[in-house]
Amino acid sequence: MPTPAASSRPSRARLALTTTLVALALAATGCGGTATPAGKPAHSASAAPDRVEPLSPSPAPVLPVTVSSFDGARVTVASADRVVPLTGSLNEIVHTLGLGEQVVARDITATFEQAARLPVVTRGHDVSAESVLSLRPTLVLAETTSGPGEAVQQIRDAGIPVLVVAPAKSLEDVPKRIDAVAAALGVKDAGTQLNQRTADRIASVRKGIPAASGKKPRVAFLYLRGTASVYLLGGSDSGAASLLEAAGAVDTGKDSGLGKDFTPITSEALAAAAPDAILVMSKGLESVGGVDGLVKIPGVAQTPAGMDRRVLTVDDGVLLNYGPRTDQVLSSLITQLYGKGA
Repeated sequence: MPTPAASSRPSRARLALTTTLVALALAATGCGGTATPAGKPAHSASAAPDRVEPLSPSPAPVLPVTVSSFDGARVTVASADRVVPLTGSLNEIVHTLGLGEQVVARDITATFEQAARLPVVTRGHDVSAESVLSLRPTLVLAETTSGPGEAVQQIRDAGIPVLVVAPAKSLEDVPKRIDAVAAALGVKDAGTQLNQRTADRIASVRKGIPAASGKKPRVAFLYLRGTASVYLLGGSDSGAASLLEAAGAVDTGKDSGLGKDFTPITSEALAAAAPDAILVMSKGLESVGGVDGLVKIPGVAQTPAGMDRRVLTVDDGVLLNYGPRTDQVLSSLITQLYGKGA
């Protein structure tokens, strides 16, 4: 795997700190609707309302059920009356399945309209067991990043069913996550219906990709948190590669052989990536002072994307959710890359 020059390679301690900062910053960001352009992308995309679209009519849970948790536990769910999803992505899935009325809490990233007024029990992946238990949940939905482990165990020790769902990294994870949540809620048929709707919409959006007429656009995914001095280049495990490839583009981090999720930005790495466009989360771009601040990051201005100030933006939280609104994310990426006529 190609690596930056030794003189610019960070220490193990710094990499560990960077990974921690990324996890905290990702979780602290809000969940938005669809992508909006920033700077001077080739084309513009209009933002949709920050809402999810529940299935109708709402399904009736068939319980009890016993399901397998990603952490190896067997979880028996007797009631879906009071559900606590510990991430914005899982909250979105429950609401879209049509069971939003049963959700009694949210993670800080679940800011879509239907969930925005729910009490917050998780910030930066930091679960408050006391807050969760005070809501008398009948089911808690978590991801592998939910923690600390002691808090999750405290919830389980109180007799509350806790289902851990596998993390999302690609489009292939969308149906798996929906199926896992639907099964735990006792609405498997609704999960099948939502998966079909989501797949159909993604397929429809992808028809808007222009026929190949030359090289594919090369896009670098940068994770930025200027307030924490975090400037990272996404690699093959960042989660963005699958979306970019589905949009007909090349993820330059993956293409350059960066096998990690993120690596500190260096001029050498950006030069090797040579992106035609840069993809960033909207709050990340804001944190560095917009496009003017982005091009001041060493190496950015020297890339084709930096010289053209071609920047694609997607609201924080929605980009890597891999859930029922992934078609909206893809639609915005395609529009920003190829234009409204795409």
